[in-house]
Amino acid sequence: MGRKNFLFCNTPGGAQSSAVLYSLIETAKETGLDPYRYLLWVLERAPELVRAADETWAEKLIPAQAPAECKAKI
Repeated sequence: MGRKNFLFCNTPGGAQSSAVLYSLIETAKETGLDPYRYLLWVLERAPELVRAADETWAEKLIPAQAPAECKAKI
């Protein structure tokens, strides 16, 4: 999926960010989540979890922790 897109990542940080985003989207699809709803949920929750200084904040945002409203409609 990202092979051609990675050609345009001109910094290591940009490439890593793209890889993280692609991984989140593909994992969400594989677990039956709507990628848009899931990413919206992640982006809404991430700032408050990071500010709470909880060391396990990232684990609370994995697709398995997503609420039912993130599920894909069939």
